[in-house]
Amino acid sequence: MSDLEEMTGTRAAAAAPDRMTGQQKLALAVLLGAQFMLAADFSILTVSLPVIGDSLGFSLDNLQWITTGFALPAAGFTLLFGRIADLFGRRRVFIMGVALLATASLVGGLAQSAAVLVAARVAQGVATAISVPSALSLLTTTFQEGPLRQRALGLNGALLGGGFSAGALLGGALTQLFSWRWSFLINVPVAVLVLIGTLMVIPEAKSRTHTRLDVPGAITVTGGLLALVFGITTAGHKGWAEPAVYIWLVASAALLVTFYFVELKSPNPLAPVRVLKRRTVRWGNFGGFASIAMATAISFSTTLYMQKVLGFSAFTTGVAIGLPGILTIVGGTIAPRLLARIGAPAVLAASLVVQSLAYAVLLWLSDSDSSVVLVFAALAVGFFGHAYSLVSYMVSATSGMPDEEQGLATGLTTMSMQIAITLGIPVVSAVISARTSSLAATESETEAVLGGLHMGVLVNAAFLLASALLVWFFLARRGVRDRADA
Repeated sequence: MSDLEEMTGTRAAAAAPDRMTGQQKLALAVLLGAQFMLAADFSILTVSLPVIGDSLGFSLDNLQWITTGFALPAAGFTLLFGRIADLFGRRRVFIMGVALLATASLVGGLAQSAAVLVAARVAQGVATAISVPSALSLLTTTFQEGPLRQRALGLNGALLGGGFSAGALLGGALTQLFSWRWSFLINVPVAVLVLIGTLMVIPEAKSRTHTRLDVPGAITVTGGLLALVFGITTAGHKGWAEPAVYIWLVASAALLVTFYFVELKSPNPLAPVRVLKRRTVRWGNFGGFASIAMATAISFSTTLYMQKVLGFSAFTTGVAIGLPGILTIVGGTIAPRLLARIGAPAVLAASLVVQSLAYAVLLWLSDSDSSVVLVFAALAVGFFGHAYSLVSYMVSATSGMPDEEQGLATGLTTMSMQIAITLGIPVVSAVISARTSSLAATESETEAVLGGLHMGVLVNAAFLLASALLVWFFLARRGVRDRADA
């Protein structure tokens, strides 16, 4: 396959239909509903954590396990289950994941002890690792590469971004109006509807890889990712000076390097090195990682600002951050039009620049209530650009891949997403804390916090801009040149 075909899928796109069939529309509705539910699950408990802690007797140190217990399996097992979906059937694996999510949500909603609730969150994380890549691979194999797949991925990106925003709003509303338990229980009827819809309208994919599972590869990559996420989350809760952080990160690096060499020699690799070396896979996932990590971090930064500096309540803060998130849905819906004109890699690079400039506006935050206008403007533009990143990175990272490897491709995109969500907040939080501490001796508490927030925003914007340059140089520029030569 030529570089141009790898970048744009020209041959497939030329033959791809431009209208969805009725069956495809029904399948898309089911898969998008599942993705929205899974995305909302990431953030739905954020506002409810203090209430849950008081209700079930969590100590302050143990409260973080509600989020860590979810994040560990969600990131650690995603590549494994993405490949398992290729081997044993995507529809079958997806059904298993959604059924597990429904069961875990019911257990969590009825939990009477901290241990049971954490176990339910771990099970929800496993369910997410099973469901998200298999749902994405069902989506990419339902639509042939070309305009229809881009449109479907655009809607998927819109609902992923919208789900993250809606999760905080929904969690806050359910907790305030009813009980934190409904943040779990709301998943049960939605999951049942998704299961019924899947059984009725989504057939099992005809293409299935008839090879054995690469057990050594599965053990090393899963162990490496679990160690990475645990190290990062430990840093987020105990600080980067904690020695255990670096023990886990060194263990992660050792396991992931071992995984690479295992894949070189394996007759049936979990993630073939030729796939990992593909420019679209490597840089597409990097661009998505940068966008998601920094969007998560900016949500944390603005939450800290509105509660610590302006004194807003948690619910008001959730509304203030959630409303601009609506533009994520708008951006994801219309993104495929621009992708069709200039290509996914160029859109990915441009969207990272838009986010960098939007978030940089927050450098002008002050302790005045009028600064809320800056927050709304920055998040609205930034989240709009973020939607374009979600769509373009998924299109870039899955383009040119055969159907029998779509579970692997979507497993990689999901892994990038999960690690980005886990990594963004601890890293930027460490920057904010370090700068705040250094200013605390000479400035007032409010000024010190503002100084820390400004430094976090600066790092966020600079990283996005640097990422945009890397994506443009290594991915988008070559794609534009190939399109011109064609």
